[in-house]
Amino acid sequence: MTSTTSNNDTLFARAQLTTPGGVNSPVRAFRSVGGTPRFITRAEGPYFWDADDQRYIDYIGSWGPAIVGHAHPTVIKAVQDAAARGLSFGAPTEGEILIAEEICKLVPSIEQVRLVSSGTEATMSALRLARGATGRDKIVKFEGCYHGHADSLLVKAGSGLLTFGNPTSSGVPEDFVKHTLVLDYNNVEQLEEAFKNIGDQIACVIVEPVAGNMNLIRATPEFLQAMRSLCTKYGAVLIFDEVMCGFRVALGGAQALYNIQPDITALGKVIGGGLPVAAFGGRADLMKHMAPLGGVYQAGTLSGNPVAVAAGMTTLKLIQAPGFYDALSTQTLKLTQGLTAAAKDAGIEFCADAVGGMFGLYFAKQVPGTYAEMMTTNKDRFNKFFHAMLDAGVYLAPSAFEAGFVSAQHDDAVIAATVEAARGAFAQLK
Repeated sequence: MTSTTSNNDTLFARAQLTTPGGVNSPVRAFRSVGGTPRFITRAEGPYFWDADDQRYIDYIGSWGPAIVGHAHPTVIKAVQDAAARGLSFGAPTEGEILIAEEICKLVPSIEQVRLVSSGTEATMSALRLARGATGRDKIVKFEGCYHGHADSLLVKAGSGLLTFGNPTSSGVPEDFVKHTLVLDYNNVEQLEEAFKNIGDQIACVIVEPVAGNMNLIRATPEFLQAMRSLCTKYGAVLIFDEVMCGFRVALGGAQALYNIQPDITALGKVIGGGLPVAAFGGRADLMKHMAPLGGVYQAGTLSGNPVAVAAGMTTLKLIQAPGFYDALSTQTLKLTQGLTAAAKDAGIEFCADAVGGMFGLYFAKQVPGTYAEMMTTNKDRFNKFFHAMLDAGVYLAPSAFEAGFVSAQHDDAVIAATVEAARGAFAQLK
């Protein structure tokens, strides 16, 4: 097990006195992998430093937003300029219009968009909109997809195909999830059967088209196409949760890669450039149901915050540079291919996958395609690998069930250093 440094230990002990578990988001606590979490003091480019001034190559990138690298000077300047004009107004700004126009331009399925402050807000509001627009209650989601911590989405599968979900969190009444049907990811037959039986009751289907919260798992084109066709046939709303994969896997998001248009899209992470911005948007005829035009209510005091919008807008401009995504995808592929080769040389069962600037690492014979397949991977071996990499100065997601992220600042030297660290880490697993 990794030995931890005194400043991180001291801060963690102190944090636990005033914060549940010592963290403000559960995965940060290292409960899945064991050990003491690192308390980060600063970041730049592909690196960050902990409370003992230990530098790490960072592969979480604030869980996705740091696509142009940490503390990019152009983003920092935009934030500083915006902050100097005032932190928050509670009234409209031109910056909100500009980022809305940019999102609508880059994601053709979005005709109108509403800004919020978190991915949970975005998906929760998208569900409310779908229910309000259709007059239906039931929703379909998929095992292993995470859509934030709204009550109706913290659901695990029921005992049978048409058994509705059960709460996965204490404090969520069963009544809150009784209309949520949880199906298997990438299972076209289940989806077809669900619509055949209750299609006229389904308000929406919500899915991560590239899942990142059961590690990286891609939807098959057939799965998403079936979803699109069934939603159209039965008058249900198709929601793509691209909070994580939006602008991460391609400039137009996963929907651009698959060439499938959802009715509503939830976005986050990259569109805030590291500050709290998220959004949901879609067809204008659906968005007109939102207050103040329609009866679906949603509000937020800090929605469209001028400082956060400045960071997001600047990031969206930077990622449109010619060749940006080709270079990002190339570096991510170099990483996964290098790690796979290192594992093979060490005789370790391991595989990896990459889409755009996202990647997944799996201690398994083949890349999983479902939550059930992901659960069969070797989590204990991942935990040992995680700590060996951490000791070598490489910070991976502290869970076998989280995707990783590469930034534009992860150059060949950084990738090579990561692969070299992995060779040592794999050797320790024999």
